[in-house]
Amino acid sequence: MRSALIKVYKVVHTWAGIVAGLGLFICFYAGAFTVFKDPLARWATPPAERASSKPRSAAELHALVTTTLAQHPEVAEEFTLTLEAAPAQAPSPMSWHRNEGDEDHDVLGERRFHATLQANGAAVVTEGHPSKVGEFIDVLHRVVGLPFDTEVGRVLTGVISLLYALALLSGLVIVLPSLVKDFFALRVGKGLKRWWMDAHNVVGIASLPFHLLIAITAAVFGLHDIIYDVQDQLIHGGTLRAGFRPAAGDVRSAPDPTTMLPPAELLARARVAAPALEPHSLQYVKVATPRALVRVWGHDPAALSPRALGGFVALDPYSGKVQSTDFLPGQMSAPVTLISSFFALHFGTFGGPPVKWIYFLLALSGAWLFYSGNVLWVETRRKKARAAGALPVQRRDVRWMAAVTVGICLGCVSGVSFTLVLAKWLGAHVADVRVFHQYGYYAVFFASIGYALARGAARASIDLLWGAALCTLAIPLTTLVGWLVPGLGPWATLDGLGVDLTALLGAFCFAWMARATSRRAHTGPQDSVWSLGAPAASPGQEPSVPKEWAT
Repeated sequence: MRSALIKVYKVVHTWAGIVAGLGLFICFYAGAFTVFKDPLARWATPPAERASSKPRSAAELHALVTTTLAQHPEVAEEFTLTLEAAPAQAPSPMSWHRNEGDEDHDVLGERRFHATLQANGAAVVTEGHPSKVGEFIDVLHRVVGLPFDTEVGRVLTGVISLLYALALLSGLVIVLPSLVKDFFALRVGKGLKRWWMDAHNVVGIASLPFHLLIAITAAVFGLHDIIYDVQDQLIHGGTLRAGFRPAAGDVRSAPDPTTMLPPAELLARARVAAPALEPHSLQYVKVATPRALVRVWGHDPAALSPRALGGFVALDPYSGKVQSTDFLPGQMSAPVTLISSFFALHFGTFGGPPVKWIYFLLALSGAWLFYSGNVLWVETRRKKARAAGALPVQRRDVRWMAAVTVGICLGCVSGVSFTLVLAKWLGAHVADVRVFHQYGYYAVFFASIGYALARGAARASIDLLWGAALCTLAIPLTTLVGWLVPGLGPWATLDGLGVDLTALLGAFCFAWMARATSRRAHTGPQDSVWSLGAPAASPGQEPSVPKEWAT
């Protein structure tokens, strides 16, 4: 391939990666934990907010629904019956949420309520406070770490994902001529920059299929409103969302919700329509209107699921008649299957725990890929010392990029760990920890960026790595305090042991990286911005930026 063309692709790869890289680091690092959002929610939810594992009979469920609707008619707008034994998000079988914000996707602003049946037969409605730390981390992953979850942030994520795909494809073109020779070649003896380049290429090529599907699916999610509108008109003729809206069933006037079929009967009808479906919840929608609907959600291990919750069959709650199977695993049409595959591939909602762990590790390696890309940009523009000459002052843009890279990446790492620790220290004492998650994360995040800009990349990379190690180590230490001194606030449960062990391993990894970075800063080339011996620019003395800096 002609060298001029390769040079063009290098420019495209470099600047697409630089523009999108730091935001994508946050997306991938936070996204790795989003894979285990439910275990994180269980780990961070106080025991008092957790559901009892006591089995619920069909008669108890039906009595709970009819009694609650009779006493609180407003609940008929939408509520859910949870069939699983002890979900962290459902302190009782019957629960619902109300969104007080303007954004439909604002899960952090939702207030959750649940109903319980007393011994005298009365229904009591209380507000639950399950931990939203998993949702908060998911929001970080969806809006590239921005402090607000709005449509603008999601569209920005879609645009960045398109740049991400462009960087992937241009990077592939760059390495194609030497792919066979250089693949899996880690040339340590030829300089640290060469090693970083080899490692960057190996990780990028080995995980290319994963990155391509994440880039494409993330672009679809970020731009989904535009895509759905086009698909609705060109393919579905305006009926795409029909499966999610209550369908116009038999004409009835003001139906009485207490006459709905019992949950056991609705489940039996769902099993007839979908024998392989394993139901976990029933979602009732507008049951006091002529467009009443109940979605029986569940998983089919042998079929593709359209959402992380699985798929559903829609029934009429009064007659039991099947209203829709458009989103039923194994029975979806080709267009719906195509859209559903984006969700399944992006979130890893197939294959069980092994696939989730693979996605977790690939997401972490992806975060490192964006970090290493910025490191390579900095090293490529390093002014090298000449023999018997004074150490050069590195360009301002290089020093800033190095400091910002360290601050944003390690600020995200420390902030995620810190907000997880807050979930347990405050969860038993504060009703709404959500605001503390936001303040805690962004305080650590912006403080890390400020520290890196003030102290420089070399010093900040060491200190912030130790800070990340301590914040991550605080996760299992908090649980240990819950075992030893439960009166202080934290708690400990066996089902959260996986979170603590993973955090413990992560803390040791960050400590090892801090030691390695310190050795590099003290013994590496002193003409690098990563060296503690590198000279600083004098006040008012900034090196000029050469014309070729854009390449």
